[in-house]
Amino acid sequence: MSIIEKAASRIDRQRSAAPASPVAAGGLNDSAALHPVADSPSVTVADTVIHETVHAVPVAPVPVNEQTAAPKFTTRKVELDLARMRETGMVTAASGRTPLLEDFRIIKRPLLQRAFAARAPGGNPGNLIMITSSLPGEGKTYTAINLAMSIAMELDHTVLLVDADVARPSILRTLGLPPQRGLMDILVDDKLDMGDVMLRTNVDTLSILPAGTSTPRATELLASSTMSNLVEEIANRYPDRIVIFDSPPLLLTSESRVLASHMGQIVLVVEAQTTTQHAVKEALSQLEGIDNVNLIYNKTRDIPGIEETYDYHYG
Repeated sequence: MSIIEKAASRIDRQRSAAPASPVAAGGLNDSAALHPVADSPSVTVADTVIHETVHAVPVAPVPVNEQTAAPKFTTRKVELDLARMRETGMVTAASGRTPLLEDFRIIKRPLLQRAFAARAPGGNPGNLIMITSSLPGEGKTYTAINLAMSIAMELDHTVLLVDADVARPSILRTLGLPPQRGLMDILVDDKLDMGDVMLRTNVDTLSILPAGTSTPRATELLASSTMSNLVEEIANRYPDRIVIFDSPPLLLTSESRVLASHMGQIVLVVEAQTTTQHAVKEALSQLEGIDNVNLIYNKTRDIPGIEETYDYHYG
């Protein structure tokens, strides 16, 4: 009788005298591993058992609700036409060292410094910056986009650009993008999350929150506790984030005054040679009691008779 036959015979005798193996009951027992057999150092019980129990216990599929949950939403991505933006005179990283780029480098610096300064008791977050004007057509949307693009070039900050001109939204149109759900939809539908409507862009540090679906209750929605909670969330979710709100004009709507109550900084765009001093004073009176109000003098003509361009001066 060979060594292997002797080992097999001994195994058969032990198996007939022993209780049923745990393996046969449907599971491998740690104590069954690698027990050497006398007279046969090259053969083990485990070797034999493994060959006889290849039909391992089937593993039940993991129920869907116990699997790793997928995110509730996936933020959509849109492509900004950066070449078109550059051609229309907007700030882009590839524009080179233009006068407009330098103007916004000057404009953004004090805004950034105040954005993360210590907040006064009861004060609004300084990284919430509202861009507005006295009247339509003074360049507030271009200012909001260019400021956002300039801040997106920073190494230490990200930017969320919010179209809060809910009666006449223009950020997506200006950027050549179709209308999308946005801010108003979140305030109306409590099942929507900001991530469901926020747009990531091909500028990695820039995201956009569209104005969304128009509603006659815009003023009340902007004044609601839901809006307060939303603003607090977007101000504090990321420690490096600057949030730019393109607001309606101050002298035409009530939404802008309500929106201003949430903001840490206000930028009032004034169109050179067009906006009257009376209109500016009236607009500023709408912001009475609000700190950190800044003026940008827009569309200046440095030399009489030359074509008007978008030049900005901060004050």
